[in-house]
Amino acid sequence: MRVLITGATGLVGSELVSLLLKNGIHINYLTTSKTKIQGESRYTGFYWNPEKGIIDEDAITDVDVIVHLAGATISKRWTKAYKQEILESRVLSTGVLANLLRNKQHTVRQFVSASAIGIYPDSLVNIYSEDFTGYDNSFLSHVVQNWEKSVDRIAQSGNIKVAKVRTGIVLSANGGALKEMARPARFGFASGLGSGEQIQSWIHIQDLVNIYYFIINNNLEGVYNAVSPYPVSNNTLMENIARVLNKPYFMPNVPKFMLELILGEMHTLLLASQNVSAKKIIAQGYQFRYLSLDKALQDTLQDK
Repeated sequence: MRVLITGATGLVGSELVSLLLKNGIHINYLTTSKTKIQGESRYTGFYWNPEKGIIDEDAITDVDVIVHLAGATISKRWTKAYKQEILESRVLSTGVLANLLRNKQHTVRQFVSASAIGIYPDSLVNIYSEDFTGYDNSFLSHVVQNWEKSVDRIAQSGNIKVAKVRTGIVLSANGGALKEMARPARFGFASGLGSGEQIQSWIHIQDLVNIYYFIINNNLEGVYNAVSPYPVSNNTLMENIARVLNKPYFMPNVPKFMLELILGEMHTLLLASQNVSAKKIIAQGYQFRYLSLDKALQDTLQDK
């Protein structure tokens, strides 16, 4: 099998590349940097520039599956210009891939795209499954809705099954949200954010890449939430981070106005409450490796 990956050098992409290579899968990857192109037999790079609509058409030669992870980080201050970049980096890159699949003969049978639980509204009472459609007009929901609509157009490019992986807070030792959440705790200043009651749906990075592999192996299509079956409140998450790091947890919660002052509109990332269900992927037969938050944090934080 040969898989084409966008975003292959990112936090999730690098872990997925490692997993696929270990399982004998050949990888093509797309990069916007010509200096990062390698030509190994099992790991081959190709150039693209989604903003200009440029892509090396050889990237899909003999490819069975495309995994689309590319997109500008949302963990950067949301200026008006950067918000546009967040949206366009997802929609334009998907469009480039769709155009290539429409205009060139290929062997692609499946397209698996990253997505985000940010599509779901902020709520302390709702539990969100994949069939929920009552989206709101928040910035992140707007981005994810348009992102997923662009991915749906891939299905029009031939007999291709399309899967979308709505990802929660990724727990990884190598970066991402957890690194930033743990930073104050390492200095003894761990505290909840806002009320601390907001529900945060998390997933260990190993389970996340295993879910991608599971979807590929089983040729699945449709939307899947990629979250642990046991979400927690922000207070619980932050308290557990402090405990695993063997640090005190006594500071008062950081008030909303202070987060808004420091982060601007991006503060909504930290305060949104999304209790997201993992029942659908479990029903397909996926077995989580990290069900316990404590076990996930022990793996990602201790001695790192």
